Amino acid sequence: QVQLVESGGGLVLAGDSLTLTCAASGLTFSDYGMAWFRQAPGNERELLAAISKRGTTYYPESLKGRFTISRDNSKNTVQVQMSTLKPEDTGVYHCAAAQSWSKFVVDSGYDYWGQGTQVTVSS
Repeated sequence: QVQLVESGGGLVLAGDSLTLTCAASGLTFSDYGMAWFRQAPGNERELLAAISKRGTTYYPESLKGRFTISRDNSKNTVQVQMSTLKPEDTGVYHCAAAQSWSKFVVDSGYDYWGQGTQVTVSS
């Protein structure tokens, strides 16, 4: 079955950088667009970064410059590099896979989800 497994979360200080990795299995990775979402306590899940199967990237305007998404089709992985982390970046970070890219900006557009990895940014 399809599995998306996130890793790399943890407790960091404000201003630190962190890289999260999502390892995918059970699907033809190169056929899927991938994304990272964050769910903070009490908030809805929000899109942080997305990358199409061809490698086109998308970032919400508010996060441009701090987050960088990349994929390695040879390793079936997608990463997000996060810099200048802030306490408000605290949350559970999920990766997601979508075979159709028509609704990539909303979470309902994704077919598979990982369990998530916790990121806590302390001031």
